[in-house]
Amino acid sequence: MEITERLRSLREKMKEADIDMYFIPTNDFHGSEYIQDFFKTREYISGFDGSAGSLVVTQDEAGLWTDGRYYIQAEAQLRGSGITLFRDGTEGVPKVYQYIKDKLTDGSVLGTDGRMVSREWLNGMMRVLHDREVEIDITHDLVGEIWRGRPAIHHEKAWILSEEYAGESRISKLGRLRRFITEHGAQGMLLTALDEIAWLLNIRGNDIPCNPVVLSYLVVTEKDCVLFAGEGIFSEAEEAQLKNDGVSFAEYDAVYEYLGGDLQDGRLLVDHSTVNARLLAGFPDLKRAVPVVSPIAMWKAVKNETEIENEKKAHIRDGVALTKFIYWLKHNIDTIPLTEISVVEKLEQFRREQEHYLGASFDTIAGYGEHGAIVHYSATKKTAVSLFPESFLLLDSGGHYLEGTTDVTRTILLGGRATEEQKKYYTAVLRGNLNLCAAKFLHGCSGIVLDYAARKPLWDMGCDYRHGTGHGVGYLLNVHEGPNAFRYRVLNGPGKNAVLEAGMITSDEPGIYLEGQYGIRLENLLLCVEKEKNDFGRFMGFEPLTVVPFEREAIDAGQMSDRERQLLNRYHEQVYEKIAGYLTKEEREWLADVCAPL
Repeated sequence: MEITERLRSLREKMKEADIDMYFIPTNDFHGSEYIQDFFKTREYISGFDGSAGSLVVTQDEAGLWTDGRYYIQAEAQLRGSGITLFRDGTEGVPKVYQYIKDKLTDGSVLGTDGRMVSREWLNGMMRVLHDREVEIDITHDLVGEIWRGRPAIHHEKAWILSEEYAGESRISKLGRLRRFITEHGAQGMLLTALDEIAWLLNIRGNDIPCNPVVLSYLVVTEKDCVLFAGEGIFSEAEEAQLKNDGVSFAEYDAVYEYLGGDLQDGRLLVDHSTVNARLLAGFPDLKRAVPVVSPIAMWKAVKNETEIENEKKAHIRDGVALTKFIYWLKHNIDTIPLTEISVVEKLEQFRREQEHYLGASFDTIAGYGEHGAIVHYSATKKTAVSLFPESFLLLDSGGHYLEGTTDVTRTILLGGRATEEQKKYYTAVLRGNLNLCAAKFLHGCSGIVLDYAARKPLWDMGCDYRHGTGHGVGYLLNVHEGPNAFRYRVLNGPGKNAVLEAGMITSDEPGIYLEGQYGIRLENLLLCVEKEKNDFGRFMGFEPLTVVPFEREAIDAGQMSDRERQLLNRYHEQVYEKIAGYLTKEEREWLADVCAPL
């Protein structure tokens, strides 16, 4: 069905269910960022396939909200659909909740699939609509009723991450959680965030592309630990190992029946930001479901010594793969036909040659020329263009290794000389990257305080980028994880603006995007460390984990301060020291030139 036909069918179902407005988020039953095809209801109805966005449909209108990463992409994909694009965060554009309130009248019904929205979302909508006589119906999966050939939910084989890589046993982690439960006067905790469950039990899976998690729910009490997941996903030996550590198994959907059983006699801790609204709707006494911020988000964000040492190894392997690729690309751009898709495949080949490589940590972004200005561009057979020895290739990629997860962006000049304008913008982005990495700050700061260091060179030029400067990165888990981040906007709600702690890994990725021309983004992963402790307190800083050279031919050294040139020279010195020994003679000689002091 065409998008207009799907909207027509959805509106017919809305009439049958007496629903005046239907809300379709980008989500699954667990609050995940990346999702299985079964859950892509917003994409099915709208045709927009970005990883973030909300769709609102009435009988007369349809609107899609997405952030600055996807403005260009969404505009193109929504054209002719009858769906209005709302550029979230742009001046004059209403927030989706305000739009919902303005459009609903007393006596109307707002519908959504309660499994696809969090309890936090439902609570927020009830607050927004408190002065309206509006019913919120969370019982209907209307998209599912019209989606012909909808993919099924699938449960792939899972596996155990040994303590050699995890650095802490599941017994120890469960002990930490049980103490937290007791301290809060509860009898148990319901976990629904997939990366939290994987971290807690030291398990990994393949249920979501690029996110090594297991589609599951988990209930932990003083004595029990029940994992609701696909049947037979672990080998007999691994299942026995988990059972020996106190983990029992139940079917994935059995969690609803379980929550309505004997557990109701006690208080159950739940994180409203991730638990879906339908799970709690069946709770006979909501007072027994106690809202908390899950402590696991912070626990897994602060990497232990084993994880830190392993991550350093993973980044050396990844740096070798990407550096070899850049050398290969620069020496072949004039000789063989290349496209945005073929270079992604070639980079994957270089990563596969590295020990303990498990797969990509997200779909690689390879945007040549004007495609680089689409922040989260994804090349397809229909959109992919050929590469030529001119302009920039923006390459954002990462990998999962047994030793950890990587995420790195380099903007590569494909032959020729950079223009003065290209150098101006590239150098400004580079300066922001270096200055954030070099920041020294008093313990207690969040990434909100430090975001300015990365944006200042661009703000001085009257420029900006419409995305956060950095996100947390999991250990062989989700490439985007909270609660640590670099951004200047303060988020509402507990646990949303976390203090930066030693052991956290956060990306440092300023950029600039010139629509119709090119984009520039430079990303390293930073390890937060303690620099010194004195009478004024603990001072923190960062160490770069990523070891990949920057584009020397696009740097205007005259635009940089002496300090910034020293920072770049020191970084390139570290890159050469750490990866040169893994390169061929020709590659080493090239890297030595690239990393030579300015």
